[in-house]
Amino acid sequence: MKYDFDKIYDRRNTNSLKYDFAKERGRSEDLLPLWVADMDFRAPDEVISVLKDKAEHGIFGYSEPKGDYFEALQNWFLHRHGWKPQPDKFVITCGVVFSICTLIRVLTEVGDGVIICQPVYYPFAQSVIDNGRKLVVSELKNTDGHYMVDFDDFERKIVENNVKAFILCNPHNPVGRVWTREELRRLGDVCLKHGVFVISDEIHADFVYGNNVHTVFSTVREEYEDICAICTAPTKTFNLAGLHVANTYIRNDKVREQFVKELDRQGYSQPNIMGLVACKAAYECGGEWLGNLKEYLSQNLQLVREFAVTKLKNVALVEPQGTYLVWLDCRKLNLSDKELAHLFEDKAKLWVDDGYIFGAGGSGFARINIACPRSVLKNSLERLSRALG
Repeated sequence: MKYDFDKIYDRRNTNSLKYDFAKERGRSEDLLPLWVADMDFRAPDEVISVLKDKAEHGIFGYSEPKGDYFEALQNWFLHRHGWKPQPDKFVITCGVVFSICTLIRVLTEVGDGVIICQPVYYPFAQSVIDNGRKLVVSELKNTDGHYMVDFDDFERKIVENNVKAFILCNPHNPVGRVWTREELRRLGDVCLKHGVFVISDEIHADFVYGNNVHTVFSTVREEYEDICAICTAPTKTFNLAGLHVANTYIRNDKVREQFVKELDRQGYSQPNIMGLVACKAAYECGGEWLGNLKEYLSQNLQLVREFAVTKLKNVALVEPQGTYLVWLDCRKLNLSDKELAHLFEDKAKLWVDDGYIFGAGGSGFARINIACPRSVLKNSLERLSRALG
């Protein structure tokens, strides 16, 4: 590999959420963190270089992107995902969750139903509840470690709860599904039939394994383009979360105009200049780095597979098709959620994401982040193995 992902960088005392806020979040400070979706790898050199150049320039006034920024986005999505978005349909925000919350306010009224498929990224539920909407849950079906949508339940819940919007996680965090075109078509047809707008979070689109292929929701049927927003960002792909930049694609002119008006009401206007230059550089020059990273993550995933088979007694790997977040099935341990947290924190000395925070269907599971140097991951798995006895 051209890039060294084995190198360990000391991230403590850098105001890192992942490493420096255990005490503030009620955790012991001696835990090895495997929780938040934040990689322990430096961004591509090309990204760091443009950030240095901008810092050297020394003027950080109000900034907007020009055509070359959107051209970089268009080229990335076209060549990586077969999607050619129209540049003028993008709206830049500070993050995908921010865009989701804004879309909830634009598309629905207080009390309206918003549906999600749990277990799923926990800020989805919080975004619905915090905005005074009715949270509607359609649980995914888990069959021998393979998660699927319960389409009958999904449609029934939409009808019964007067649902106005659906937050789709594509690829799905935390269960690692990369939804097929047929699955997306079935979801889309239900939403089209019942007038449900789809908010598609596709932030993990660049992390897909094996023969799985990420499908941008709006490309499945032309009719979907006017009933969806595609929420994208370079932040997961290139580890740029702290730069707060996201690109939300809304082809529906009316919805996009309302989205911009809602941003105006919140006082949000020009985006972060460092986020803009980093995003453009990443999409223009980060392809080789990403290729090396995905190969490294595949090897990390193989390490988890081997441990799950040989050393992690009664803990099973839910085989991921995408993302760098691994879903561990710990139900055979027969522990309560509190007891399972005790196992990870007090015995294994690991900070993981407890499965129940992703919804009721996550009880008995845990999510770990494998985007770290292999030696760190191996140490973590050995800690868990010893704790299991």
